[in-house]
Amino acid sequence: MSMLFETKRLFLRQFQITDCPFIIALLNTEGWLRFISDRNVHNEKQALAYLETGPFQSYRDFGFGLYAVCLQENKTPIGMCGMLKRASLDYPDLGFAFLPEFNGKGYAFEAAEGVLDFERKRHHIPHVAAITLEDNFSSIKLLKKLGFEQKNAFLSDEKEHLIVFEKSML
Repeated sequence: MSMLFETKRLFLRQFQITDCPFIIALLNTEGWLRFISDRNVHNEKQALAYLETGPFQSYRDFGFGLYAVCLQENKTPIGMCGMLKRASLDYPDLGFAFLPEFNGKGYAFEAAEGVLDFERKRHHIPHVAAITLEDNFSSIKLLKKLGFEQKNAFLSDEKEHLIVFEKSML
């Protein structure tokens, strides 16, 4: 288990195959299903496919991706946070999700702030984007606290209307 970096209460590492049970739990929380989408991950085979085509592929293609966020005290994974590269955005974007019992404790801010600093230093990324649904008030509040500014840009498809945020990393 190789740690990428640590914060006051957390450490972040790349996902591993052994994280499949955690992925199943996280991707089936009410918050994930409501604000991200149903990825149809209900067993270890589907979790492994998610990891292979998501985080693992991103690590190979871009050198960054979504990372496991773990408590320092007992190494328990509590969420994910990291950078994604979407064809629909000009810049890499920050993504995060946590198990519900760890929401409201400052872990998302701590992890996201750490990811932004880590990736800025490692990849010299000049700008970062973030997207969220209009009614995801917790994520909007977090992005603003992190210094993101809402742009007059929206991404839409048949199902959702997403607000675009951006932050300079210079």
